[in-house]
Amino acid sequence: MQRILSAHLPTRTGTTVRIAGWVHRRRLLKSVAFLIVRDATGLTQVVVTDPDVRAAVTALPEETVVEVVGTVTANGTAPAGVELIRPTVRPLGPPAVPPPFDLYRPALTATLPTQLDHAPVALRHPTRAAALRIAAAAVAGFRATLDTRDFVEVHTPKVVATSTESGANVFALDWFGRPAYLAQSPQFYKQLMVGVFERVYEVGPVFRAEPHDTVRHLAQYTSLDAELGFVDDHRDVMAVLRDTLAGMLAEVARRAGGAVATLGLTLPGVPAEIPAVHFTEALRIAGAPADEPDLAPAHERALGEWARATHGSDFLYVTGYPMAKRPFYTHPDPARPAYSNGFDLLFRGLELVTGGQRLHRHADYLAALAARGEPVEPYACYVDAFRHGMPPHGGFAIGLERFVARLVGAANVREVTAFPRDLHRLTP
Repeated sequence: MQRILSAHLPTRTGTTVRIAGWVHRRRLLKSVAFLIVRDATGLTQVVVTDPDVRAAVTALPEETVVEVVGTVTANGTAPAGVELIRPTVRPLGPPAVPPPFDLYRPALTATLPTQLDHAPVALRHPTRAAALRIAAAAVAGFRATLDTRDFVEVHTPKVVATSTESGANVFALDWFGRPAYLAQSPQFYKQLMVGVFERVYEVGPVFRAEPHDTVRHLAQYTSLDAELGFVDDHRDVMAVLRDTLAGMLAEVARRAGGAVATLGLTLPGVPAEIPAVHFTEALRIAGAPADEPDLAPAHERALGEWARATHGSDFLYVTGYPMAKRPFYTHPDPARPAYSNGFDLLFRGLELVTGGQRLHRHADYLAALAARGEPVEPYACYVDAFRHGMPPHGGFAIGLERFVARLVGAANVREVTAFPRDLHRLTP
């Protein structure tokens, strides 16, 4: 008999089926027992009245893996509106050792460190699993949206000979006796691949050896990168990013509707045109000094509130960041060279995306490195490619975990990361 998932049971009313999953909860009453079985798609209620089956269920702790054969019958109070009656129950392994917290409760009451220490079982909780399903759907939407716009997915090295962006910290390692580093981003490679495919994207891990110990930073996270050629300026990049976000959220609604419902979310709408303010105006709105070189988290929160109150938008572009705060490959604003053709996208008052137009002329790269006192040699392979003809181009990078955390209202990015890596954690 083919196994049936819980989500498909409503179509099998009146038939005998086989399900399998984990014992989510047992309720042992005087004359009846209720066994709740969890699988990848939800919960199934099993009604046990036979004394022998009841005795078997009593010996099966929560999280034991079982198989149940029974008849599907309608019950509006049961999960999905159906339950199994007249069951036989067979364990598919030894009785499980219960985890150090109750997975059947609506919310995990264990502290976040305890959940992370026991991540293989904490992630089974419906709310933790729902966030990961939303992340998977968001990535699918990212890929699908860019595929329809003639982007090509690429896969670039995660071990590199030099740091990607000057001044950033990197994880060093030994590469057959030579120094090497974990890649901070695919930035250089995705730019070079514009010279091959014109439009490219990548989904992959990036590594930042910055000793942050905050609720918004990880030492390893998943970056959704895109780069496109033949742009007029950064505004072309912003338009593609807007469509990409809309596609991601549409796919979350389509693929992860159950997870959205589990978490009680209302997905935000993406305006047809996301409001944008120049960095200098953003400082004024946030009440920051006019000579502030960057936006602090408090400024971002103030801007998020302003965007919601003024434009009814959860999203806001801040453009024209000072060149001094942007990587050397950033294209300056031709009209205001001290400011860049770069941008950040704020989502509900938190920086989510960094992007912009890049330099594309070899001479400009030499001048930019010289102006910052940077030697060319560490970047020679990258810079040399621009001698051979590169179009005006730009791109962006979305931090997946940060996006999901903001979307689901998580207080800490680790809540939506399966096995986070940070300043203190290398296991599990």
